[in-house]
Amino acid sequence: MKPVDHIARTILLLVLNFTAYCASASPPNLIIILTDDQGYHDVGFNGCKDIPTPNLDSIASNGVRFTSGYVSSPLSSPSRAGLLTGRYQERFGYERNPEWHPDNSNSGLPLTETTLADSLGKVGYKSGIIGKWHLGSSPAMHPLKRGFDEFFGFLGAGHQYLPEDLTIDEARKTKSEYDSWLLWILQNNNPVQITNYLTDAFSEAAVQFVARHKEKPFFLLLAYNAPFGPLEATEKYLSRFRKILGTNRRTYAAMMSAIDDGVGRVLAELRQDGLEDQTLVVYLSTGGGALDANSSDNYPLRGSKDSPWEGGWRVPFAMQWPGHLPKGLVYDQPVLSLDIFATISAQANAPINPEAPLDGVNLVPFLTGQIPGAPHDAIYLRIPERGALAIRSGDYKMVVPATHQAAELYNISKDVAECKNLAELKPEILKELQNKQAAWTQQMMSPGSIGTSGSNVPEPIDTDARSLKPGS
Repeated sequence: MKPVDHIARTILLLVLNFTAYCASASPPNLIIILTDDQGYHDVGFNGCKDIPTPNLDSIASNGVRFTSGYVSSPLSSPSRAGLLTGRYQERFGYERNPEWHPDNSNSGLPLTETTLADSLGKVGYKSGIIGKWHLGSSPAMHPLKRGFDEFFGFLGAGHQYLPEDLTIDEARKTKSEYDSWLLWILQNNNPVQITNYLTDAFSEAAVQFVARHKEKPFFLLLAYNAPFGPLEATEKYLSRFRKILGTNRRTYAAMMSAIDDGVGRVLAELRQDGLEDQTLVVYLSTGGGALDANSSDNYPLRGSKDSPWEGGWRVPFAMQWPGHLPKGLVYDQPVLSLDIFATISAQANAPINPEAPLDGVNLVPFLTGQIPGAPHDAIYLRIPERGALAIRSGDYKMVVPATHQAAELYNISKDVAECKNLAELKPEILKELQNKQAAWTQQMMSPGSIGTSGSNVPEPIDTDARSLKPGS
């Protein structure tokens, strides 16, 4: 490093630290913007050319772009459970998507778990969730019972986007999972009819939430279900993409454009209210793009949603907090969605349940250079339905694609597309990752079915040494 670069970096750190110190008496607001099944490449800051996303890109340019940002599961509901608890969902047996069970008080995020909204509520935050919940559909699992003060959205796995398709007013009238996609939107506990495109309705509710709570610290989870299917968009957004020939890709692009417009409105509200420097904004997807299902694009990653390959759990990920985080930083070390809980808790001095310590890490000192090195020694993944495992530690990643399949090894820093299996060439590195994975597995619950039925019936998963040996 040149002397002038070192001096400039030192001055920057001093300014950031002083600013953070001065603001310590006023904890930051938190906005988490979630998309659903979005492709890694489907945002401008990751190289997308056919879908302009200037507002999502601004979060990265005004703050930090994470090139190796991961979620803790490639499945929607477990990913949300990890995000909202700051813990690997395997610790509490939640590894599957819940079915629509409004009468089952055990189907969903276990009530033993403390949510981010629970924690922030104890230090005076007002918390709201707008959009997709997907952590249980019974009254016991309702967001207002899980620490949130306000809710505008739906409880199930997905929803129709056009208001004329929402034809069922109450959950008691549903007879199937599909019926839940036709329900009116819930405003807290009350069903309400919407009159505009669902993504726009969520964006408008988010703007109103910020305006309503601008005087006190708040936490907003803006959980768009877009671009998750069904692929539906209005002419307002479709007309922007006449040059995209494929019908599905054109509709997908329109859905992403609606998200970007909405995010722009939320960011504008922060600026108008003088809250931009007081608000930590995080943007990510709950999992990788579904590719064939929604015409998303995970380039240059291998695999898609629900897989242990990079395309399943490595997602678009950016964070801004002007005056506190470096502007325009590109951060290559692996980070996790679990880190969001730990990061905001540290800034807000929010309590952590000592019996349920976080797996996430406060990212701020790593991003400002106060702490060198990587936030995590390793990050882990487990998919019981497949019998799949993955671990990334430093430059290397081990993958067991499915039950009874041999472990594979990749240098992910040089081979992000996971093309060259190094298991035979580097057995010592493979063995090291096997040992780390085995130690992590010992800390977790046996895979169960909490997500779907509320029980915790262990199911077999091939994690013994035979499944981890190359060529077995």
